[in-house]
Amino acid sequence: MSRIYLATIILFIIAVSTYGLLEWYSVQEETSNILDSTSNPEFIAENLNSDIYKASGALAYNVEAQRMEHYAQLEVTHFEYPQYTLYPKNNKPTWQITANEGTLYGNNRVKLKNRVRLIATDEESLIQEVHGKNLEMDLKTNIISSEQTILILGKGFTMYGSGLIVDLNTTQMTLTEHVQTIYKKTNN
Repeated sequence: MSRIYLATIILFIIAVSTYGLLEWYSVQEETSNILDSTSNPEFIAENLNSDIYKASGALAYNVEAQRMEHYAQLEVTHFEYPQYTLYPKNNKPTWQITANEGTLYGNNRVKLKNRVRLIATDEESLIQEVHGKNLEMDLKTNIISSEQTILILGKGFTMYGSGLIVDLNTTQMTLTEHVQTIYKKTNN
């Protein structure tokens, strides 16, 4: 009896492995077919500088990038070294966001990754810079968020944490998990 059980188990393992490999190959083939049909961008721009306006005519944001590739079929635009300057109100820039890579989706959400920096344009701002690996930005609501580790540089302090939500309309910043704050001694 034990030989029959052993043979059955081995046969079952071989069948499951074969099925798993066949499924994996078919998924890889479908993915490569999708990528092949969309791998050529419809539009490429070098040294991009574009101003985007609100319906009211006020400047919403400016985007600059070394290179931009637009894929209309996927409703995706990929940026190399993007820099967004945001104007949430009063046509006055409040923040500048830079990264090594960025992807703009059709729903006006931007995912920035690799050396992301959020820099305050107001020198009097309590928070001067935010650094992270990834940030997401909703260009409709002016909300910036990240679930990753964050470094915040401010006037007289450095703060470490993870999870960030910034509402540019209210200038409210929330850190979901605070790890450490280091205060710098100022001589007055």
